[in-house]
Amino acid sequence: MNLEPVAVVGASGYSGEELVRLLSRHPGVELVALTSRQLAGQTVETVFPKFAGLRYAHLAFIESDAKKIVASGARFVFLALPHGVATEFAQPLVSAGLRVIDLSADFRIKDPAVYEEFYGEAPRAPELAAISVYGLPEIYRDQIRDAQLVASPGCYPTSVIVPLYPLLQRRLLRPESLVINSLSGVSGAGRTAKLEFLYVECNESLRAYSVPKHRHLGEIEQELSNAYGGPVTVSFAPHLIPVNRGIATTIHAQPAEGIGIGDIAEALRAAYGGEPFIRLLGEEGSADTKNVTFTNFVDVAWRHDPRTGRVILLSAEDNLVKGAAGQAVQSLNVMCGWPETTALL
Repeated sequence: MNLEPVAVVGASGYSGEELVRLLSRHPGVELVALTSRQLAGQTVETVFPKFAGLRYAHLAFIESDAKKIVASGARFVFLALPHGVATEFAQPLVSAGLRVIDLSADFRIKDPAVYEEFYGEAPRAPELAAISVYGLPEIYRDQIRDAQLVASPGCYPTSVIVPLYPLLQRRLLRPESLVINSLSGVSGAGRTAKLEFLYVECNESLRAYSVPKHRHLGEIEQELSNAYGGPVTVSFAPHLIPVNRGIATTIHAQPAEGIGIGDIAEALRAAYGGEPFIRLLGEEGSADTKNVTFTNFVDVAWRHDPRTGRVILLSAEDNLVKGAAGQAVQSLNVMCGWPETTALL
C-alpha cells in the first residue's frame, strides 16, 4: 500500500482529534500537516497527551493557511472546521488540485435557498456545493470514488438516512408520516466553551433543542427526497443527553398500503446485508450507543406496533466516528481504492 500524504485542517477539535487517532494507525496514510490557529508550534503529544509515544506524537501543528497546506505536499485534505469556515480553505485547495473531504455543512446542501433557510446566510461557494459528492459511502460509493470534493454527512443525518433511505427508495413508507427523535452526546456540540454545555448544566439532565427546525433538517430532507424521488418533509426533534458521545435515533412511520414488517426487513437486508459498517439487529435487537462508541458501525433495529400499525426504526452510532471522522476516513478509503475497513476495524 503506497503512502498518501494527508493533511487535517482544524485538527484540535473533537472531530479533528478523532481524525488524528484514526489516521495515525492507517497503513496507507502519511500525515504531513495538522493545522490549528490556536495551537501552531505545539506537538500532537502536547495537545493530546494520550497520543504520547504513538505515531506522529512529535508532529507539530502549523498555522491554518491554504498555501502552507499545499506546500506540505498533501494530496488529500480533511477539513474539520465549523460551517462557514471550511469554504475559505476548500476553494484554494480544490483549485490547487487537492482532493478535499469536508466535515462541515458548507457543501452538503445543493440548493442555495435551502442552505440559507437553515443556516441563516447564503452559501459562500455554491459552485463547490454543486460539484460535491455527499459522503455516505453506503449510498454514494461510486460517486465518492472519483470525487474531488466530498461533503461528509452530519452526525444526526447519518443516523436518520441509513435506516430510511432504502425504505423510501422502494416507497415502502408514507413520507408524510415520518416523526424522528434523536439523542446525542455533548461532544456533538463541538469543543466550545458555552454555558449550556458545561458539566453542571448537562449532567443529570436531558433536553430537546433547536425544535422544530434544527439546521440538519435541510440535509436530512434533501437526501430522503432523493431516495423517494419527490419532496419529503419530516418532524425532527434532537435532544442533548449527559454522555460524551453516541447518538440514538428513533423513527416512527406509517407503512405504505399493503406493506408489512417483513417487507421492511427484506429491504434493509437487501440494501445493507453486505455492508461492513451497517449491523442489522432485526426485530429483537436493541440499537444501544454503548455498542457503537469508538466504532464506525451504525446499528439498526426495527419493530412493528400492531396497536397503531406503525413501523418503528431504531439506530445508534458514534457521532464522532461514523457521524464524523470515521465516515470521512471511510470515504478516503473509497477514493484511494483501499478496503473500506482500513484503520476502522
